[in-house]
Amino acid sequence: MPQKNDASIEVTGFEWVPSFARGRVRDLRVRWALEEIGLDYRSRLISAMDRPADYYREQPFGQVPYYREGDIALFESGAIALHIAEKDERLMPRDPAGRGRAITWVVAALNSIEPGIMHLIDIDLFCAGQEWAKLRRPDAVKQMEKRLDQLANMLGEKDWLEGRFTVGDLMMVSVLRILSPDQVTMPRALANYVARGEARPAFKAALAAQMADFLPDEAVKMEGVPA
Repeated sequence: MPQKNDASIEVTGFEWVPSFARGRVRDLRVRWALEEIGLDYRSRLISAMDRPADYYREQPFGQVPYYREGDIALFESGAIALHIAEKDERLMPRDPAGRGRAITWVVAALNSIEPGIMHLIDIDLFCAGQEWAKLRRPDAVKQMEKRLDQLANMLGEKDWLEGRFTVGDLMMVSVLRILSPDQVTMPRALANYVARGEARPAFKAALAAQMADFLPDEAVKMEGVPA
């Protein structure tokens, strides 16, 4: 989907991140949701290393994404994805039971799966070599494996968590793909589930758009950035 400068929806992302984070920054989730229902948007890019002071008046934690649509201003990827999903039944079923389940899976992705993944990333990337991280890692891996097995059992033989693609799958796939294969071995059912999500044309368009927005490494001052 081409981005139009006059699009009424604006998504804030980072102009640069290290290579290990590219394709995994959370504005990708918002871009994907917009692509799934064919809504144009424009991107606003800020520095991840020198975040504008006035940005904290919009996003109190200085994170991305930040979303603006006319008078609507939102932060937190889950809240934004749910807002977008409400616009179209391709992401949010219209029956109350289906709608409730889609919302439940968004919350599950962010509350029950993502924290464990981010804890492992903290251990393996940002705290590598520290004694507490070495001691903590085996239990963190065991807990993550348990959660993944539980999720795989719930998915079963279905292509999607509730039998059809919803915003719940969009969020769950987005979270699962943060996990590196050398951190935890993902059950085959979940690996195939993530692959199906990544094969969707809307995901590919969103990923291409995010990657195209990043500055090349040589254009950025690199002190203090993990390799």
